[in-house]
Amino acid sequence: MNLIPNQDLEAFREEVRAFLREHLTPELRRGQRLTSAMYPEPGISGPWQQALQRKGWLVPLWPTQWGGTGWSPVQRFIFETECALAGAPLVHPMGVRLVGPVILKFGTEAQKQAHLPRILSGQDYWCQGFSEPGAGSDLAALRMRAEPDGDDYVLNGSKLWTTHAHHANRMFALVRTSTEGRRQDGISFLLIDMHSPGITVRPIDTIGGDHDVNEVFFDNVRVPQANRIGQENAGWACAKYLLEFERGAGIFSPRLRAQLKRVGDAMGALGERGLRRDADPLQVARFGEVCADLDAFEMLELKTLGRLAPGDSPGPVASILKLRASRLKQAIAELGIEVLGLESLRWRDAPGHALCAGEADDQTDGVTGAEVMGTLLPEFLNSRAYTIFGGAAEVQLGIIARSSLGL
Repeated sequence: MNLIPNQDLEAFREEVRAFLREHLTPELRRGQRLTSAMYPEPGISGPWQQALQRKGWLVPLWPTQWGGTGWSPVQRFIFETECALAGAPLVHPMGVRLVGPVILKFGTEAQKQAHLPRILSGQDYWCQGFSEPGAGSDLAALRMRAEPDGDDYVLNGSKLWTTHAHHANRMFALVRTSTEGRRQDGISFLLIDMHSPGITVRPIDTIGGDHDVNEVFFDNVRVPQANRIGQENAGWACAKYLLEFERGAGIFSPRLRAQLKRVGDAMGALGERGLRRDADPLQVARFGEVCADLDAFEMLELKTLGRLAPGDSPGPVASILKLRASRLKQAIAELGIEVLGLESLRWRDAPGHALCAGEADDQTDGVTGAEVMGTLLPEFLNSRAYTIFGGAAEVQLGIIARSSLGL
C-alpha cells in the first residue's frame, strides 16, 4: 500500500474532516467518549449511521451497486483515522459489517432485496446468535434445534452473551438442523424476527456495570425456511466467512490510538492537578512499549488492507489481526489503570472526584475530566473479555498455526 501523501488523498482527507465538522455533533461525541461498553447505545450510533448513509459512506466494504464507496484501502484508513480522532461513534457492526456481507455472498436475490436496504436505512437493528451455554469458543458444539415443520423451522434452545439483543429487532443465528456426520455439517444459518412469539431476552450485567449482553431463550419459535441463508446444513461456511469479517475486516488501529491518547491525557491531567508530581519511569517505559506495539500492528493492518478488494474476506490473517487488536486493547486498558492508581476506585463517584472541577468546556463536549477518567476502570474490566469473544485467543492461535504456518 502506498502511504505517500498526494493531492487527491489530502483533498479526500479534507472532505472527511469537513463532513465531520458539519455532522458530528457534540452530543454524539460525548456519547462515544462516555461509552465504556463495547458499542454505544442505539441513540448514539443510530443518528451517526443515518448521517453516513445519507452521505453514501456507511458501507465501504460492500459492492458499489449496493451502496459501497469504491474507496481504496488508503481512503478507508484515512476515513477511519479521521473519525477516531474526531471522536465519532462506532457504528453498530452486526448489520453493516457482519450479516450484510454474508447476505451479499450467500443470499438469494430476494433475500438481498428484503434485507440489505433495511440494514442500510437502520430500520433493522441486528444481534448475533452464535454462542450458547455449552458452545462458545467451540462453536460447532451448539445445540439449539431447528426442526422443519411445513414451511417453517421450530426453534428451541438458547443463546448466550448476545450483544444488544435487548435493542435488536432481528437476529442472525446458527442452529442445529442435523446430528448426522461432523458437527459442522449439521448447522444452518437463519435470520430471525426478534418479535416472534416464544422469544425471551434476559439481561446480563457485566463486571464493568454495563448492560451490553443478554441471554436469549427460544420456546417453539417459528421461523420461515425462506429466512435460511444458503443450503440447509451448510451454515458453517456462512459462519466462517462472517467471523473473518468480524475479526479482520474492520480497521482497529485508529480507535486503539485514540484510546491510548486518552491514557496520555489522563497522565497529563493527574500532573496538572498535583496528584502526581513526577512521571513514573516504569509507566513512561510501558507507555512507549504500547506505542511501539501499536505502530507495528498498524503496519500489519495496512499491509492486509492493501491486498483486499471491496467485499473480500481477509482470510486467515483475520485471526492474527483479531489476536493482536484484543491484546493491545487490554494492554492500553491496563496502562490506564496503572496511571490512575487509587483514583480509579472512584469511577462511580464522578461528582466528588478530585479531577471534576473545571474540566468541561466546548472542546470536551461538556465532558469533565472525571467523567472521562471514570470510564477507564469499566473499560479495563470489560476488556478482559476481548481475548474471549469473537473467538478466544487460544482458538486464534490454533487457526494461525494451521492456516498461516501450516503446522
